[in-house]
Amino acid sequence: MNNTLKRENRIKRHSRIRAKVAGTAVRPRLAIFRSNRHLHLQLIDDVAGKTIASASTVKLTGKKPADRLSAISQTLAEKAGKLGIKQIVFDRGGYGYHGNISKVAEEIRSKGLKF
Repeated sequence: MNNTLKRENRIKRHSRIRAKVAGTAVRPRLAIFRSNRHLHLQLIDDVAGKTIASASTVKLTGKKPADRLSAISQTLAEKAGKLGIKQIVFDRGGYGYHGNISKVAEEIRSKGLKF
């Protein structure tokens, strides 16, 4: 399958998800972006249009991929805890709910955030 077609299909799926999912200041949206090398997580307040907190695997070098996922999940959960956020809305970004996406969701849940 052509790479541009894959990307377009993911964007279509993501737009369908975004039509149903929105974050607020009390319950922000956890948006996930997965590149070929890295994973980026953001807590977004869609009402104000601002990113509340973020975490990424870009600065984590020399660790195994599973350790990176755990580290960014913990980082994001700590930032959310400091802001008093206990519940979030999960936005998988058009990606399938398997592999790294499901691992991040499990890690975030284990750190105390509910969705």
